[in-house]
Amino acid sequence: MPAPARTVFDNRIAPDEFRRVLGHFCSGLTIVTSLADGPDGDEPVGFTCQSFASLSLEPPLVTFSVARTSTTWPRIAPSGAFCVNILTAGQEALCRSFALRGADRFDRVRWTPGPATGSPVLAGSLAWADCTLEAVHPGGDHEIVVGRVRAVEVTGSDDAPLLFYRSAFHRPAA
Repeated sequence: MPAPARTVFDNRIAPDEFRRVLGHFCSGLTIVTSLADGPDGDEPVGFTCQSFASLSLEPPLVTFSVARTSTTWPRIAPSGAFCVNILTAGQEALCRSFALRGADRFDRVRWTPGPATGSPVLAGSLAWADCTLEAVHPGGDHEIVVGRVRAVEVTGSDDAPLLFYRSAFHRPAA
């Protein structure tokens, strides 16, 4: 049985309630990747992101939001480039691994350099957008990132996308 409806009329919305309500909006899942300075030169970095969206056709722009507490975004931003990898329903484990702090996210992950920026294109992704950083705007406890799309591709996979709804992973029905 669903929880009883609760209406909030002011800006004192509790974070848990805000998350619960907005969790009813289904989103796709992506992994944002880039190359960052490491001790041995450029190394691949990335994080799971569910706030990705297209922004503009002319010019081709995309957007996503990243928490100000992210330890990966500060490594990506200086590179000025990133690739958004759209995940398939079969990539839930990969999605979870890129959401963990401190893990070697690229351990046993196959990838190729994106054609425009060299940012990692993850093997098996449904589609990807290779981007240069256009702008970053403040957005509460997040930053709103805008990227100019330099190259795109649908990989040919006929798998369904990986979805996130009400705090859980889902696969669309056939």
